[in-house]
Amino acid sequence: MDVQPRIAVVGSTMVDLIAYAPRTPSAGETIIGDDFRMGFGGKGANQAVMARLLGAQVAMVNALGDDVFGDLTVSNFEAFGIDTTHLVRVPGPSGVAPIWVEPDGTNRIICVAGANGAMTPEGGAAAVEALAPLDVVIGQFEIPQAVTAAAFAAARARGAITVLNPAPAAEIERGLLAVADWVIPNEVEFARLSGASSEATDDEILAFAAATGARVVVTLGSRGAALLGADGTVHRVPAPAVRAVDSTGAGDAFVGAFAYGLARGLTEEAAVLLGVRCASDSVLCPGTQASFPRGDRVRTLLEGR
Repeated sequence: MDVQPRIAVVGSTMVDLIAYAPRTPSAGETIIGDDFRMGFGGKGANQAVMARLLGAQVAMVNALGDDVFGDLTVSNFEAFGIDTTHLVRVPGPSGVAPIWVEPDGTNRIICVAGANGAMTPEGGAAAVEALAPLDVVIGQFEIPQAVTAAAFAAARARGAITVLNPAPAAEIERGLLAVADWVIPNEVEFARLSGASSEATDDEILAFAAATGARVVVTLGSRGAALLGADGTVHRVPAPAVRAVDSTGAGDAFVGAFAYGLARGLTEEAAVLLGVRCASDSVLCPGTQASFPRGDRVRTLLEGR
């Protein structure tokens, strides 16, 4: 009998407010949209859901507001079978993310942190300690970096792999870098963090890895992903050709699937390939978590078909 890998996500939750429009409006302009959907998001929550859909035991560590969005978020996690023991409630609003999606699937997002900003380093570390043993702990930048650093330090001390998705892009604090095993930016975040081009050439990835001291994967959208392998060379993993409907959450699908692959004991290359497959599949449908593969489709992706 397979033992499910154990993953904790110390990260954000958002309620996504998604507007589909023929284009984004100019300053001061009002346009008529095509559709609207409300869904559950936040980079941390999305990554937790993807890992759970693949079969991991997943716990979410986060702070929610005392509003209806917080109630709905807890219910959503419970519906997926994600451990909500370490979700705390604080006064004020939960996080929200207004999102604009254009016909080619391009998205623009404004994240309003709300209760996500109330998370504390002590709370993050205590949650990881209580959840141990864990295989992988995931973090992002939609919560205070000090919280992620404390949680990663607790994870490292207990033998877990730490995976940092530095998004939205911001300078990575030295204390967090010191406890991050993997750093996974997309091409835009990579360019901002490294000062390099969004093409993410092999030399630029090697330089970024040397500067951070971490293992690196750069996600490249329709171009797949680039992995700096243990052999010191960059391995390019292409993405299947698909017609994107909505790219919202695709990077999170990659991170959740990659973390699952590592936790499951796949090779690094196989974990990246699984991430690319899940991310590519997610852009075929509108929405964020609602677009993630599940059921028979998950089994197909895990089997490499």
